[in-house]
Amino acid sequence: MKSRILILAVIGFLAVSLSGCTFIFQKGRRSDVEKIEELSSQLDELNRAKRLLEEKLRQEIKDKQVKLEMLEKGLVITVVGDLLFDSGKAKIRPEAYSVLDKVSGVLQENLAGYNVGIEGHTDNQPIKYSGWKSNWELSAHRALSVLNYLEKQKGIAGFRLSAIGYGEYHPVASNDTAEGRQFNRRVEIIVLPKYAVTKTPKGSAAPKVK
Repeated sequence: MKSRILILAVIGFLAVSLSGCTFIFQKGRRSDVEKIEELSSQLDELNRAKRLLEEKLRQEIKDKQVKLEMLEKGLVITVVGDLLFDSGKAKIRPEAYSVLDKVSGVLQENLAGYNVGIEGHTDNQPIKYSGWKSNWELSAHRALSVLNYLEKQKGIAGFRLSAIGYGEYHPVASNDTAEGRQFNRRVEIIVLPKYAVTKTPKGSAAPKVK
């Protein structure tokens, strides 16, 4: 069974490498087998955490308030912004605490060795009535509000957390409809794998594992 997992990991690893990506691991240099084993272990942990979150957030997922995905950048927990915040605001609504509490519990108990990135996103509607200068500023403050809640209220170590605002520039749906704009107003809580993936420029040497 273990050998099968390793074979699958090697195939996946080679597929990513051949697509022009380089894996950069946080820890020191080791043999390729050890690195592949670590990668396989991380994927197992993230998938177990995803299944646990699916159980805890079953109703929120059914109501399309939360979405869980395993993407290249990690385990992504997307929370619809209208659940978290009132229009034009960056203060977390009390109704959203239960969702963040469920997520923070898994981050603490099941994913303690992983860092967490928090991304704020908005739709493309210009700021009119709130005090924010731009959607960029609003999205950044929303991400920071979630970060501060996880750190100060739920006890997640600050060194594990980072926040960034993307404004309207990373939509996941069309901004031409009200439903699409609602999906674009979101916060993504991302459990980051213990490696980074970097693109290899065209014409450069074949990618290497570091």
